[in-house]
Amino acid sequence: MSPGIGLMKRRLEKEKDAIALAISGIMKNYKVAEEQISTLETKYDDNTGDWYVALGWNEKKAIVKMDSVQGIITEIKEI
Repeated sequence: MSPGIGLMKRRLEKEKDAIALAISGIMKNYKVAEEQISTLETKYDDNTGDWYVALGWNEKKAIVKMDSVQGIITEIKEI
């Protein structure tokens, strides 16, 4: 029997973990160096357990949505 979602330990517990995953996703998808990426804003949604990290590089910006339990990026939306 597997534990319920409330008993599972989150893989993205801290803001810095979410930022690191978001930056790696942008680096991989947009072929950008880490030094060019800046963190604009972070938010954790208590209801869904998702992290949202807004990042900027060059003249572009994107919001990266991540599932904190699975520790994966679920969506990258360029704004």
